[in-house]
Amino acid sequence: MATVNYDSKSTNSAAIPLVTRLHGWVSSVDHKQIGIMYLGMSFIFMVIGGLEAFLMRAQLWEANNTLVGPETFNQLFTMHGTTMIFFVIMPMLAGFANYFVPLMIGARDVAFPRLNALGFWLSFFGGCLLYYTYLGAEGLYGASNAPDIGWFAYAPLTSPAYSRGNATDYWILGTMMTGAGTIAFGVNLISTIFTMRAPGIRLTKLPLFVWMMLIDAILILLAFPPLTAAQVMLLFDRYLGAHFFDPQSGGSALLWQHLFWFFGHPEVYIMALPAFGIVSEIIPVFSRKVIFGYASMAAATAAIGFISVGVWAHHMFTVGMNDMVDTFFAASTFLIAIPTGIKIFNWVATLYGGRLQLRTPMLFALGFLSMFLVGGLTGIMLSVVPFDWQISDSYFLVAHFHYVLFGGSLFALIGGFYYWFPKMSGRMMNETLGIWQFALLFIGFNVLFFPMHISGLLGMPRRVYTYAETEWEIWNQLSTVGAAVMGVGFLFFFINIVHSLRHGKTAGDDPWDAWTLEWTTTSPPATYNFEKIPTVESRRPLWDLKHPDDPDSQYE
Repeated sequence: MATVNYDSKSTNSAAIPLVTRLHGWVSSVDHKQIGIMYLGMSFIFMVIGGLEAFLMRAQLWEANNTLVGPETFNQLFTMHGTTMIFFVIMPMLAGFANYFVPLMIGARDVAFPRLNALGFWLSFFGGCLLYYTYLGAEGLYGASNAPDIGWFAYAPLTSPAYSRGNATDYWILGTMMTGAGTIAFGVNLISTIFTMRAPGIRLTKLPLFVWMMLIDAILILLAFPPLTAAQVMLLFDRYLGAHFFDPQSGGSALLWQHLFWFFGHPEVYIMALPAFGIVSEIIPVFSRKVIFGYASMAAATAAIGFISVGVWAHHMFTVGMNDMVDTFFAASTFLIAIPTGIKIFNWVATLYGGRLQLRTPMLFALGFLSMFLVGGLTGIMLSVVPFDWQISDSYFLVAHFHYVLFGGSLFALIGGFYYWFPKMSGRMMNETLGIWQFALLFIGFNVLFFPMHISGLLGMPRRVYTYAETEWEIWNQLSTVGAAVMGVGFLFFFINIVHSLRHGKTAGDDPWDAWTLEWTTTSPPATYNFEKIPTVESRRPLWDLKHPDDPDSQYE
């Protein structure tokens, strides 16, 4: 592979007026700036969603607590769930994909730069529209008018007879707008990967992060349009006299559940696959080994994408479907565990015998492996229909999906931020602060969510704002302590970002001695990414160029 020095002239940003700099960001179509804006959006909403979660935990600290009332509690869990799914994890994965997929495939930009910018602004203003409910309408006078329908918006809670004011409409329009932005992102990503790869990068040589994002984008195009269609139908119900989801007029409340979960379960893997890709980049670099079983990892990713669109109704075992339907979706849920398990074994095999370097990105990758494994195992338990009947609406399920989405996806995404921060900023993050953050998050996460398995098995239902004096209290108090510890961990994270941007050590072009193309550019990369489009001859071109005598170099 031929590489060149991609250094570019630096610009003294301090000499540029603030208004000009802001205009440059707002009007930008540079995929790297858009990626950073996605990450900034994610961090803003992460703080908001985290505060909502802590208020819920504070309310559940003790039995018969009156810190917040039932209406406020319903609003909190609705806004928290919607925020973390649509406005934290999704923008964070879009940020990494926007910034690094073009760099990893040797492209100068994405296929459709303006569509890329449109996708970001639709997503951002969708979040702003949702949170306007705290300020607009009745929210200005007394109690806020935030939606209180859960992030899943089950009928009949969304019918005009049940929902208060226009809060449900803001939820529909905000998430619909964000969904449109996500679809634009998916179209752009697929087009970029298929049409803008550098010479020599066949599909069989794509970095695994790019592979995961390709399948991810395909899932986006399969999952989000049905949700958008369901939301349009819901608006018809609310304003045009339709009765799609109104059982009293011949409609079906279960129709909404089918349409929503046809989006909702692939969405779990839409959030998980980028995490898989990030871990598949971090573990080999910090193990100093080639990823074990590249072909099986790519095949398992495709299998997950295929199977994930056929398991949605395992969220609906308790609604009274017939035995044949229950059996089919239980079997498909068992089946999807196979390709997911293949990935776990591949990562462990890569770690085995490696020269492990326990830097902060690697710590978060290892944290992801352990936490996602716990979440996956409880998911297998939930695929057993009789067991699911018993604990589906209990705190056991809350623990399960947080181990998957927080312990899994978000741990890996934070690890990816530590891994790629030197490339985005040109500076290293503080390792001591990073280790403290990991320790606090790992301990706090397990203290917060593991007791929920126990309180759930003891019968504590989801979505209750208070409870009588029972044995649940001690487990809720442990969870609240864990939430506080995690909050301190995130404080370390944001302090680290600010400190590293101002005082971090200069990173250089390749501080991790990695092997994919993004590390051949300057840190941060020039606007044009590559002065000369590289020609690639292997799956790890930079490593082979630096280490031609490595016995593992010619592994293909």
